[in-house]
Amino acid sequence: MATGEKAPGAFKTIGELSTELGVAQHILRYWETKFPQLRPLQRAGNRRYYRPADVELARTIHRLLNAEGYTVRGVQKVLRSKDPIPEPASPPPAPVMAEASAPKVDVQRLKALRHHLAALIDD
Repeated sequence: MATGEKAPGAFKTIGELSTELGVAQHILRYWETKFPQLRPLQRAGNRRYYRPADVELARTIHRLLNAEGYTVRGVQKVLRSKDPIPEPASPPPAPVMAEASAPKVDVQRLKALRHHLAALIDD
């Protein structure tokens, strides 16, 4: 582990979690008011320390709100329900074209067409 790097199970400050998720610190504080499940430890001076479970929950909230398109109320329902939290949506697979089905390009015809269009433009 490099100097300055924390262990995977170490608590994170609000600044570290904010940087990791790419959201402002006030957004994390707002989430604490909207999602009672998100309760970091608060020590002297109200410094917040997010446990690994809190970090995972914040990642899930962030994904549901920003990647999956849920509203705050929708995420609240998901977190309250007994059903498992939906997995990240994967993008649809790209269509695979076999070489045999790829359209044939008549290069000579395209060159002739280009030459014809150039002659029309010059007129």
